[in-house]
Formats: sequence, structure tokens, C-alpha cells
Amino acid sequence: MRFCYALLTTALITAFSSQAAEKPNILFVLFDDMGYGEPTSYRPASLFKTPNIDRMAKEG
Repeated sequence: MRFCYALLTTALITAFSSQAAEKPNILFVLFDDMGYGEPTSYRPASLFKTPNIDRMAKEG
């Protein structure tokens, strides 16, 4: 009977520990000499075209 409890405990610990928590996606972007209004997603009349930043801003 002790063997069954030990086996059950081991199975439960293995089952719960194998489920990794989902990690959030974090993106840190650093620009040099770029103001907050430069991307076209925030100021459409900007002289700089930033399609990738615009896509990230649109997707959230």
C-alpha cells in the first residue's frame, strides 16, 4: 500500500511540475535620437516611415 501512495505522489508531482507557466512576451526597444512623435503610427505626417513599429502599435 505504501508503494501505491509513493507511486501516486510521484505521478502527481510529475504531472503538475511538467506544466510550465506561460511566460509573457516582453519587447524592450531603445532608439537613439528618436522622439515619441516620430513613428507614423502616432504622427501620420512624420518624415520617417516605420512600418514595423506601426504594425506592433496596431497589434498591441
